[in-house]
Amino acid sequence: MKGIILAGGLGTRLYPLTKITNKHLLPIYDKPMIYYPLQTLVEAGIEDIMIVTGGNHAGDFLKLLGNGKDFGLKDLNYTYQEGEGGIAAALALTEHFSDSEKVVVILGDNILEKSIKEEVKAFAKQAKGARILLKKVSDPERFGVPALEGKKVVRIEEKPKEPQSPYAVIGVYMYDPSVYEITRTLKPSGRGELEISDVNNAYIQQGTMTWNSIEGWWTDAGTFESLFRASQLVAEKKFQVLGSGLRV
Repeated sequence: MKGIILAGGLGTRLYPLTKITNKHLLPIYDKPMIYYPLQTLVEAGIEDIMIVTGGNHAGDFLKLLGNGKDFGLKDLNYTYQEGEGGIAAALALTEHFSDSEKVVVILGDNILEKSIKEEVKAFAKQAKGARILLKKVSDPERFGVPALEGKKVVRIEEKPKEPQSPYAVIGVYMYDPSVYEITRTLKPSGRGELEISDVNNAYIQQGTMTWNSIEGWWTDAGTFESLFRASQLVAEKKFQVLGSGLRV
């Protein structure tokens, strides 16, 4: 199974911080943001990883991460997304890298407290289809939101004004190789982007989507508020591990 980190985009919601750097290179407490999704994949046992980046600072990822040696990797792969075509458009750029294997995709601004290793193992046993992870949040309208009927996800709505559930689809997606066929059928949304929710809905319609609600905290870091919150959560976790008794 291969890993993909989507770290493109212009990060306009974090301007002027992103005027001189890529959003995913901003600090989350004591590490650059991109470290966290990379560590998440490595801790899940994924060693073959590609980073999709873009904008004017793409070369800085190579300066920072190199070949991934500091993460125990033999190599890191990179590709470049021109413009802002959406998450699904960025994913489509990785088809050659996937080489017909299953992929675990994580958004570059997503930070999780717990490992996803067991979720990756569960997906490895899944014959086909996709798997998404959910988390109950206070502001689901910021995210893709699942509509649930019992234990079944019947559809996902992207940034709905009236969310059908209190859950967010977090930025970790697991797909079989047919995901690239699906991306080729997508049409731009009203935002002019290829939406990842449309990819997920295609799997739902096929009846091959599975899901689980994750334990521990999760946050994105795409706004000033969530960037600050992410640093708080990471710092608190680190202090707890060190047993210092400090709190942020």
